[in-house]
Amino acid sequence: MTTEPPPITLDDVRDAAARLKGVAHRTPVLRSRTLDRIVGAEVLLKCENFQRVGAFKFRGAYNAASRLAPEQLARGIAAYSSGNHAQAVALAARELGTTAVIVMPEDAPRSKRAATEGYGAEIVTYDRYTGDRVAIGEALAAERGLALIPPYEHPHVMAGQGTAALELLEEAGELDALLAPVGGGGLIAGSATALKGLRPGIRVIGVEPDTGDDTKRSLEAGRRVEIPVPRTIADGQAAHTPGELTFSVNRRLVDGIVLVSDDEIRAAMRFAFERLKIVVEPSGATPLAALLAGRAGRLPRRVGVIVSGGNIDSGRFAELCGAAGRP
Repeated sequence: MTTEPPPITLDDVRDAAARLKGVAHRTPVLRSRTLDRIVGAEVLLKCENFQRVGAFKFRGAYNAASRLAPEQLARGIAAYSSGNHAQAVALAARELGTTAVIVMPEDAPRSKRAATEGYGAEIVTYDRYTGDRVAIGEALAAERGLALIPPYEHPHVMAGQGTAALELLEEAGELDALLAPVGGGGLIAGSATALKGLRPGIRVIGVEPDTGDDTKRSLEAGRRVEIPVPRTIADGQAAHTPGELTFSVNRRLVDGIVLVSDDEIRAAMRFAFERLKIVVEPSGATPLAALLAGRAGRLPRRVGVIVSGGNIDSGRFAELCGAAGRP
């Protein structure tokens, strides 16, 4: 019996890190004694909310876009995204001297759409509950001759996302576990590839909103499972099925998935703001929510957490975290 080679390796993540040096931010790692005391472990927060475009997505987008041939760059780039990957591709295109067309849902957060347009991208909208963004994106790219960079289903994107975990391990030293949010699965696929390539014994735990548990169901079934498009405040994790490439990595390397409710996400956002003094969007808060709500079970001594992004406008943040948003 032959085994398919993995779509990415540790060397791919290291190569992406070299390509991103001086382009992406090396984001800070924060500690909180209060958080450590609450959860009973040493927690190290890799704060990708301080990344360019406000999220980890710039790592994968730039790693993929920068590898395009000059003639393809001249024609432009296409992508589909609910917001963070949209901004990342738009900025990567601008950095590389080309243009981007982004397929975004009509109900994407206004701040994310405005930022994407601010980086110079053209926006094409669709209804996320009735439209197929992949089909729309592929048709648009074919019609205009654009290079399509998907948000997670691409080896260079996955490898780029994994550089966040690689940096965390370089700064933190020994880690016993990592918690990361899971949407399409690119961040955790790249992270698990990097960490288990260097520390095979580390536990990698994904976190999903409880209404968007497609990866958890898929891992339990041993195959990709499709669910209805989830309705959750964690818009960056509103995937209805894992990616084929990402799932091929995650079914081998991810040790488990835990779920959090929207109320637990809100509580984590408030904790991050009030105690850590950082703004975190709902999708970026899910791993912290899992820790604070005890969803991750008994924790080992040193736990890394990827805070994946902070793209939320003040009105939406107040709506979710203010008195009206408290359970």
